Amino acid sequence: MKSLSCPAPAKLNLFLHVTGRRADGYHLLQTLFRFIDLNDTLHFKVREDGEVRRVNALEGVPPEQDLCVRAARLLQQETGCKKGVDIELEKRIPMGGGLGGGSSDAATTLLALNRLWSLSLSRERLMQLGLSLGADVPVFVFGENAFAEGVGELLQAYPLPDAWYVVLCPPVHVPTAQIFTHPELTRNTISMTMRALPKGQTFRVGRNEGGLRLGNDLQAVACDLYPAVKAHLDWLAQFAPALMTGSGACVFAEFDTEVEAQAVLQQLPDDMRGFIAKGLQQHPLRSFAA
Repeated sequence: MKSLSCPAPAKLNLFLHVTGRRADGYHLLQTLFRFIDLNDTLHFKVREDGEVRRVNALEGVPPEQDLCVRAARLLQQETGCKKGVDIELEKRIPMGGGLGGGSSDAATTLLALNRLWSLSLSRERLMQLGLSLGADVPVFVFGENAFAEGVGELLQAYPLPDAWYVVLCPPVHVPTAQIFTHPELTRNTISMTMRALPKGQTFRVGRNEGGLRLGNDLQAVACDLYPAVKAHLDWLAQFAPALMTGSGACVFAEFDTEVEAQAVLQQLPDDMRGFIAKGLQQHPLRSFAA
């Protein structure tokens, strides 16, 4: 096998709580990751000279900073592999929106090159390597919707019902570090166990579940700093409980059917952008590692 084209799906955080802070400054989180059917596409072509190249331009992301390039070079360092790769990235996931595009691209690179380069690394090892690239990378290698703890790397599979999402994309870029370092950020939400959550098939976004308040602790700070985020949340909340995903800026609401989601999106004001996505049961590359 000399070439491979693979999807890299986006994710939503169906809730996101900050439960503490480690001595090294990293925040302790609890969240529920859901994959959706919006995806980037990556095209990989094996090189025999050991070079790793991204062959297309990506505005605002120099090749040396690209997580795909870094993931490929990390695999080379880890395994001593002498092969290289050309990577072409078709970008559909909005950047800086909290949808995990860069992390997903990195995970797809790890999974695809593990196969293309015949490395036979285990899923667990690929997850460990992914964590060194970013806290959201391991869940995309894990390959299932998951309850996550720690900095996002302690994962337990969590079944979720079929659902459709209206996702809105405010025209702002919210820097993750700005939110996590803000003095007003809530950092002491009470920790819970996965067992305390409602059964996966009855989970619903943004509602009080059995007395639990499930929200996004980063949302209040992002709304204060970026009024556009609050405006998009307020508009969407007319139709269903709405939440910000990750550290923003994208916001979303859940619906049972595509028809319901389409009906909401058709009412979107001309000055707002958004799309509809279906929730996935697992990552499309789930079978790529054992």
